[in-house]
Amino acid sequence: MRGPAVLPLTGPIGPSATHRPPRPRSRREVFDRILLDVVTEIDERWSSRLGLVEYAVEDTPQLPDDWDSGRVPLSSLVRGSGTTPTRLVVFRRPLEHRAGDRGDLEAMVLTVVVEQVAELLGIEPSEVDPRYPSDDDG
Repeated sequence: MRGPAVLPLTGPIGPSATHRPPRPRSRREVFDRILLDVVTEIDERWSSRLGLVEYAVEDTPQLPDDWDSGRVPLSSLVRGSGTTPTRLVVFRRPLEHRAGDRGDLEAMVLTVVVEQVAELLGIEPSEVDPRYPSDDDG
């Protein structure tokens, strides 16, 4: 179907209409926004101890042909040295595959990033972000 039956009725319809309905966000755009929100908060809190960190999203990890772990990585952390920044890559598709809904996806992205930052800082994940459950919560 096309036309007013499918579009929101918020203004004139037809070729002379100046209002266009918002374009639906792609899964990639939604994921990027979630990750950006998480890393922005964490980086603001810990940037002085983290140093330069590049955050990136890749659709899937590149696994060698002989990969036999049975588990697909959700992220990758490569420590920087000298002028080379640390690089934290989050893999979108494995996380989306495990998430039941957007709330699950947000929680998983937070968990993955917090655990990697905790590894970098040498502290417990619950210290990195108060939303991460501590061992006492369990």
